[in-house]
Amino acid sequence: MSTYTVADYLLDRLAESGVRHLFGVPGDFTLAFLDHVERHPLIEWVGCANELGAGYAADGYARLHGLGALSTTFGVGELSAISAVAGSFAEHVPVLHVVGAPTTAVQAAGRASHHSLGDGDFGHFARMTAEVTAAHEVLSATEATTQIDRVLAEVRHRRLPGYLLIPADVSEAPASPPAAALPAPDVVTDPAVLTRFRDALGARLEVADSVSVLADILVARLSAEPSLHRVLAQGVPHASLLWGRRVVDESAPAYLGSYLGAASAPAVRDGIETADLLVMAGVQFTDLTSGFFSQRIDPARTVEIRGEHTRVGDDDFRPLAMRDALDAVADALAAQGDRFRAPAVDVVPAAPEPLDPAATLSQTALWREIAGFLRDGDTVLADQGTSFYGMAGERLPHGVVFGGQPLWAAIGFTLPAILGAALARPERRPVLLIGDGAAQLTVGELGTLVRQGIPAVIVVVDNAGYTVERVIHGLHERYNDIATWDWTALLAAMDPTGTSVGVRVDTVGALTEALATARSATGLTLVQAVVPSDDVPPVLADLASAAAAANRRA
Repeated sequence: MSTYTVADYLLDRLAESGVRHLFGVPGDFTLAFLDHVERHPLIEWVGCANELGAGYAADGYARLHGLGALSTTFGVGELSAISAVAGSFAEHVPVLHVVGAPTTAVQAAGRASHHSLGDGDFGHFARMTAEVTAAHEVLSATEATTQIDRVLAEVRHRRLPGYLLIPADVSEAPASPPAAALPAPDVVTDPAVLTRFRDALGARLEVADSVSVLADILVARLSAEPSLHRVLAQGVPHASLLWGRRVVDESAPAYLGSYLGAASAPAVRDGIETADLLVMAGVQFTDLTSGFFSQRIDPARTVEIRGEHTRVGDDDFRPLAMRDALDAVADALAAQGDRFRAPAVDVVPAAPEPLDPAATLSQTALWREIAGFLRDGDTVLADQGTSFYGMAGERLPHGVVFGGQPLWAAIGFTLPAILGAALARPERRPVLLIGDGAAQLTVGELGTLVRQGIPAVIVVVDNAGYTVERVIHGLHERYNDIATWDWTALLAAMDPTGTSVGVRVDTVGALTEALATARSATGLTLVQAVVPSDDVPPVLADLASAAAAANRRA
């Protein structure tokens, strides 16, 4: 009978936490560990084109599954992935980074091992990673199981990345299987604090003539969506930041739209900024989701619900879990009957003007056609820039999970992330919207998508360069240009089986036809959508103007 090892213990703890896929790139310090992965009954190895892509894939997996994991080798591998881990930290995504290292004997001797800096100090990279993780450990043979449990508990509770450095000999050290399950991550609410909050909220509602709700991504990160939906079921006017579109139903009658500060549609801005009482659920304003901090929200008229506490004006209530605070808001609104319910709208919005099939494809036509293509239950990832802001003015169907990375804002993130998201929720159709410049950064994972048999629909916006940068500064400068690629030929090169379909479109009619074909495709579909390089979505133009002004300020 084989010996149960530290590697087995770690994998069992990951499996217990729901992880079914481990992303990464093999290296000689991880090969023995990966043997355990191959033998594990619940966890599948997903080899990626590079470590950065593996980190992005693990992030995409965690956003839909609750926890993601990646494995890289020491030094060169982990530093390749550190930008992805930093993005997970910035955006509150729980990912565990497992790094295989030289043996404890090699490290103790201070040998100039490959992948090190040659100075005998093997702690450089762990110290770097400590800045972008909630917990990190260098495992020892005697304490490994305790260290693993501590890091995993922190990752799950704080919804932030963790780091485990495993020397090759420690990975093979004997261990005992887990004796009990890890405690469930949760915030414990003080009942007395909850009572005080209910009283304060009730007093505010009694004197308010209008109530609106603004929701954002932390609701999803803290698994509080069911409680938010109870609030929104009361029919109050509500909006989300672009970061948090997934937490609301954009087909609901009381949905106002996306709030972006001064870049918002007038009705959205009025509904949020002039409400007598604004309930903010999990809101984190960033420059790229607030029109460069152009929001005009009076804290005195705000109930701000965070992960572990809530503020009502100047009063702070803690410890108070987000779910409990939202449930209290739902109960209080229900007790008010229809008093704060948005009025019914009898006027049916006019149908948009029909598009000319022969017309050259524009940004406006592109995003309208894509919005019409989406269906209930899709997972839609939009890369930072043209794609993310191009979709800002379009309503999403019920049940669509929409995501991007507007805080860390690493272009190219979504191509590997759609791999992770698709494996996390295979029942959802994966749709990727990405610019040509962004896709060139991480295109290697297109081959991984094909190899994994992911039936993604990928729209590459081919506008010959970095559009965001063009409209911020240097509209016609060469530094915003990129190499011209034939994306359909590239897909063919990455899929020798011919099961994937690539098509280039430059007219409205060709796009409509390509999307219609993609609806029934069983393999990956890539649409190379060619649009003029100087055509910019209106929301992006507004934000770029604000960005340019911000960059000029002292």
